[in-house]
Amino acid sequence: ALTADGSAGMAIAVTHIAAAAGSLTWMTIEWLRFGKPSVLGIVTGMVAGLGTITPASGFVGPIGGLVIGVVAGAVCFYATQYIKRGLKIDDSLDVFPVHGVGGCVGSILTGVFAAESFGGLGLSGVSIADQVGVQALAVAVTLAWSGVFSYLILKFIDATMGVRVSEDEEVQGLDIVLHEETGYHNL
Repeated sequence: ALTADGSAGMAIAVTHIAAAAGSLTWMTIEWLRFGKPSVLGIVTGMVAGLGTITPASGFVGPIGGLVIGVVAGAVCFYATQYIKRGLKIDDSLDVFPVHGVGGCVGSILTGVFAAESFGGLGLSGVSIADQVGVQALAVAVTLAWSGVFSYLILKFIDATMGVRVSEDEEVQGLDIVLHEETGYHNL
């Protein structure tokens, strides 16, 4: 940590490998499912690879980076499709299915690919199953903590200033109402 050594080089390498693998996986799924890939999909797959490798970077080797990137591209693609099409939630930047789901998957897979047998730094005397359990518990605690405090913060904001604009302000347009600007000019 905080040095330019082999560990830092490996963290950079696996980050690039995972980003490329996520990008190629997302592109391939789009190609097979929709008949053509999209640039936005390829870039989103790259971000999925980056978000998913983040918890593991510095602990896993190239094999781990490759597998985590492929898993990231696939899992985040299907999470995005489910949230957009299944649940009909408009997450315009795909923040939760890419970063949230990807981060959880990457955290859990760290417990697998940090093992020396996969080229990682090692697990310091614990089994892969034990480490995956620790990682899964950390993900569960983080989700619970984030959920509870996000709810409390939203309730506080709603009670003090509100979290929604009025229907009239929404119809008029938030660019004009909140920012006194127009985003688009009607021709």
